Amino acid sequence: MQEETAHSAIDTFISAFNASDDNHVTALLSRALTSDVVFWGPLGRSEGITAVEQFVLDIRRHPAGPGTMVRCSAVDMPGEWARYQWVFTTPDGGPRLAGTDVVHLRRSLIDQFIVFAGEIGPPAS
Repeated sequence: MQEETAHSAIDTFISAFNASDDNHVTALLSRALTSDVVFWGPLGRSEGITAVEQFVLDIRRHPAGPGTMVRCSAVDMPGEWARYQWVFTTPDGGPRLAGTDVVHLRRSLIDQFIVFAGEIGPPAS
């Protein structure tokens, strides 16, 4: 049951990137995140749905055109924490970015978010 809840919150978050227009982003994020969500993204730490919304809108306005965000792994959930992998692809074979997100859930919503963008290279020799 807890894994299904995480799955739903994560997929709702991802759907904000793929919304039909910017006006739907806030509603989708409100269904997936707590109002005081802590978001560790590529540009540092931020708090609140508004900060996450700005991040999502920035990605939606990628210079190469609107892209598609998809979850490309199962949701792995030991306890209150979950992780999954994602891929963002811009149209016409444009830039592609992949990564792993780690999220913490409170009352069926994501209250902490850590984004690991890019692939992890081989160990240093």
